[in-house]
Amino acid sequence: MKADPARAKRPTKAAPPAKAARQTLSREAWITAARKVLEKRGIGEVKIDRLAHQFKVTRGSFYFHFASLADLRDGLLQEWRNTNCAPFWAMRDMHDIDGLQFFTDIVHVWVDEAPFSPLLDLAVRDWSRTSKKLAQEVKDMDDLRIALLIRSFRAMGYPEDESLVRARITYFHQIGQYALSFKEDPAVRRSYQPLFGEVLLGPLVQEPGSAPRPSEIQSGRR
Repeated sequence: MKADPARAKRPTKAAPPAKAARQTLSREAWITAARKVLEKRGIGEVKIDRLAHQFKVTRGSFYFHFASLADLRDGLLQEWRNTNCAPFWAMRDMHDIDGLQFFTDIVHVWVDEAPFSPLLDLAVRDWSRTSKKLAQEVKDMDDLRIALLIRSFRAMGYPEDESLVRARITYFHQIGQYALSFKEDPAVRRSYQPLFGEVLLGPLVQEPGSAPRPSEIQSGRR
């Protein structure tokens, strides 16, 4: 029996394209995406539906990793603790410190931003206005950072009250720079660093054992 030539030439149907593999998201991926929203828009905009839409997945994908939105928020707070709190916790139990080196180490946590994140710090600070529990945690971290700075100034030889004032000036200066979103050319910023250091650290670092200043004479600290 002869084959039908017309039928032999008829093109065969192409197989339908395979469906794209469903996107697999880790818990860390959800937290990273939520962190970006937190830093840009605030905690009120961190929502399950918004993130699911961004990833083009269903809410079920979210609940595979999180029990609730509160669980995701806990993950965000842990991110803040790991990046912005842990470096200062590590300094808390240091003993026999060199004041100037200790001060430098503290400042470099902020300046190097590795892993410290100014945006995350500001976002969590803003978030804390809606939660008494978080507000207390942020306050405790502020107190620790200032206490570490006080310790550095005390080790440099400054009296207790002046160490407190210098620590506050240093810390408020740093937080204020973040709050204002102040930006300048990195080269310009570096050029000012020695002068900032001279102003913040003061005369005992520049001239150890120098003659007492007027404020010390008046208060009888020497």
